[in-house]
Amino acid sequence: MALWLLNHLSTLALTLLIVGGTVLLAVAGSLLVRSRFPRLAEGEHNEMVGVVLGMFGAIYGIILAFVIVTLWTQLETTQAVVAAEATDAAVIVRDVGAFPEQAETHVKEAVGRYLHHVVEVQWPNMRTGRMTLSSGSQMQGIYDALQNYEPVTEAQKTYYAEAADSLDDMTTQRRARLTIAGQELPLLLQVLVFGGALVILPMTFLYGTRSRKMQLMFVAAVAALIGFSLLLVVVLDRPFAGDLSVSPELFQQGKLEQFWPSRS
Repeated sequence: MALWLLNHLSTLALTLLIVGGTVLLAVAGSLLVRSRFPRLAEGEHNEMVGVVLGMFGAIYGIILAFVIVTLWTQLETTQAVVAAEATDAAVIVRDVGAFPEQAETHVKEAVGRYLHHVVEVQWPNMRTGRMTLSSGSQMQGIYDALQNYEPVTEAQKTYYAEAADSLDDMTTQRRARLTIAGQELPLLLQVLVFGGALVILPMTFLYGTRSRKMQLMFVAAVAALIGFSLLLVVVLDRPFAGDLSVSPELFQQGKLEQFWPSRS
């Protein structure tokens, strides 16, 4: 469900849906409880409610902070992995410039097939949460193109070794990228994050004030804060989906731009 929302709604629409929906539900719930139990407005139980709400709020805040920081770190790691993979591909293209024309062409053609598969096949799959290792044959094609060439001069041997090292590193980054694409927030943390919101919000309904306006402002403020936190969790949990997702543009820039003539 979260992936569908991320891939079909803009960040603004998600904000209105999650934050706005949370606030509306909280305000409606508060009005319903207030009309059903009018004595709550006298604040008779405010001291007890305040203590419980403060304790639960502190615990829930720690959980939310941990989850959001973890997901933000994962997003930054994903960006670094994608950048490293694209950089390795560009280094290979640069290094094979020292090879004879035929060998250079074979390697570049193999790299081009790999890049197109990553951008045109793998990226759409990762946006929908489907981890696929289907680029293995394209990766093997680059290995085959390098292994079929025997460097002769010292310069060729040096660049050949650098290209081989970059290819090994690119394989490692590819595996890391695909592993991240198949991950999501563990079920236990999902229960704590979303279940915690269902515990905290109803507690705010029990904190009574004689002024209905003040009570609704209090409930709406807490609901908005929780709603924005839930929005961050949803958006950051999938680094390859949504408006804030990691883009494949690094595979189409710099030295790699030659494989995308339509962008030139």
